[in-house]
Amino acid sequence: MHSKAILLGLALDRLLGDPQKYHPVALFGTAVTKAEKKLYQDSRAAGMALVGVTVTPVVATTWVLHKKAPTIITALALWIALGGRTLEEVGTKLATDLESGDVEKARQWIPWLCSRDPKLLDEPGMARAAVESIAENTSDAAISPIVWAAIGGAPAVVLHRCVNTLDAMVGYKSERYLKFGWAAAKFDDVLAYLPARITAATHVAIAKARGRGSSAIRAWKEDAPQHPSPNAGPVEATAAAALGVQLGGKTHYHYGVELRPTLGKGPTPTVQTIKDAVKLAQLTQGLVALLVVTLPIGSRGIRAITATLRRAN
Repeated sequence: MHSKAILLGLALDRLLGDPQKYHPVALFGTAVTKAEKKLYQDSRAAGMALVGVTVTPVVATTWVLHKKAPTIITALALWIALGGRTLEEVGTKLATDLESGDVEKARQWIPWLCSRDPKLLDEPGMARAAVESIAENTSDAAISPIVWAAIGGAPAVVLHRCVNTLDAMVGYKSERYLKFGWAAAKFDDVLAYLPARITAATHVAIAKARGRGSSAIRAWKEDAPQHPSPNAGPVEATAAAALGVQLGGKTHYHYGVELRPTLGKGPTPTVQTIKDAVKLAQLTQGLVALLVVTLPIGSRGIRAITATLRRAN
């Protein structure tokens, strides 16, 4: 039902990239900041209130507009939610700066990809951060919007993007947000579950074509469960196998240091790996887009995808 809208939304992202002025996601983020100042308490209940107050009006408005013009509104929502082109451009610019030896300029791109402290990253650290973030954000900012557009049109796309933005803002396991960000983090985990596994299954298919299929399946089964995120784990582990590298290790965030589990087997990422990760992101997005516009995503389609993922596991 949403095939035309998905193709149009993808075309807009490829041609125009992210909106340059008054980006709706940025406006939503501003609204979240204001709401947080009024609602913040060190409790899960306050965090649930934040989700309800900020997400409900946006999704309800989208639903009304979607009823009047489903194809156009879904295409526009998908264009706004998609971050595939921007993700690829940032990864490419980071690789170019590292290749030219301009480490300080390269550090400026890290905040575009993740929340790690760029001052604490050397060239190998930036390469690893980029590869892990490109893999995770391929699922969050490219595959998830496509899948939710296929399942529920614009309202589903907007719901995911709002919750994902909330998670990025308050979902970190810092002292301030451990309870307050719980609802946003858990809701995001639920909405990202199916897209993450579709992304991981696509990585497995690509790895198999490269002679690394068994490594990707092993990484999914053995390495991914060790990751603190139930969705980033499968995505990053299978991406590592598809790229033939090892990810994970000590990870510096603004709120502290986490020791991430080892994902995949092989050498540590290099500048070339960043370029390869960009190509993997492009191929993954293209294959999933082809899947959802040719396979009806109703109850039968979801059951078919679920059965395929179970076999992959």
